[in-house]
Amino acid sequence: MKTHFLAVLLAGSALLVNGQTPDLPQYNPNSVNPIPRYEQLYRIRVWREIDLREKQNEGFFSKNGEISKLLVDAVKSGEIGQVYSNDSLTTLMSKSDFYQLLIQSQGTAYPAWDPTMNYITQSDIVSFNGKNYEAQTDNIGKNPENSPNDWAITAAGRASTYLFSDMTKMRIMEDVIFDRRRSRLYYDVQAIQLVVPGKSTATGVDNELGWIRYKDAERVFRNHPREAVWFNRYNTAENKNFADAFVLRLFHPVIYKVENPDDSSISDIYRENGRPYKEGVWARQWEEIRLMEKEHNLWEY
Repeated sequence: MKTHFLAVLLAGSALLVNGQTPDLPQYNPNSVNPIPRYEQLYRIRVWREIDLREKQNEGFFSKNGEISKLLVDAVKSGEIGQVYSNDSLTTLMSKSDFYQLLIQSQGTAYPAWDPTMNYITQSDIVSFNGKNYEAQTDNIGKNPENSPNDWAITAAGRASTYLFSDMTKMRIMEDVIFDRRRSRLYYDVQAIQLVVPGKSTATGVDNELGWIRYKDAERVFRNHPREAVWFNRYNTAENKNFADAFVLRLFHPVIYKVENPDDSSISDIYRENGRPYKEGVWARQWEEIRLMEKEHNLWEY
């Protein structure tokens, strides 16, 4: 009986290593500086929203130096090779789908040029070899490509894309971790999402441009020190790299979701319980205060 009890005890202890099951990965592959699970006294995942138009956040959104410009260009060039459809960071988005999200209004398809048609000045528009031409004179049988006096290339009908300055909202997903060994709280950013707010879209609904692993974004920030500049409006000698600005938390975010079994945002929870909208807004601030109190209380351990 004693031998059987000892075997069961040893088997049970093998399942736990510092409180962690051995089959779970000890290091998060999406973290820039991963904290091993056995060092984590407390962890909770939080989603935050950053309004890049706020004065405190404008360092990420200087004219022609927008963080949105750097990230979108990196996706287009292939420097960021993976964009995800959701924050699980498991479902990849195709590059064509990403490009589609950047389109603000679809283009107009014009009829192909017909050499037998009689075209009228500044009224008729045709397509020829992938370009749109507008008639400059009344003509018939004049090839648009070889008749610059009769036809002029026009921007009419082209699809328009969102400007980088339209992408005024940024969301981050991060793990808030209290490291038991170093006795301090860390914000482990996992992913970034750029958003075009509903006021700039034709549908009035936020246009979410997919999720990018922060690990990939951080590499882009480090590789482009001239472009990835957090602008200090009060002292440009203290301009920072975007990556350093994230480490130093040089932004003002608002919590909109904390991980929960229903995967509901704070506003959704309050709305589903019949509470007024303003209580949902206040609850976001209360959640921030609650996390601060949690950090304070962890110092007692």
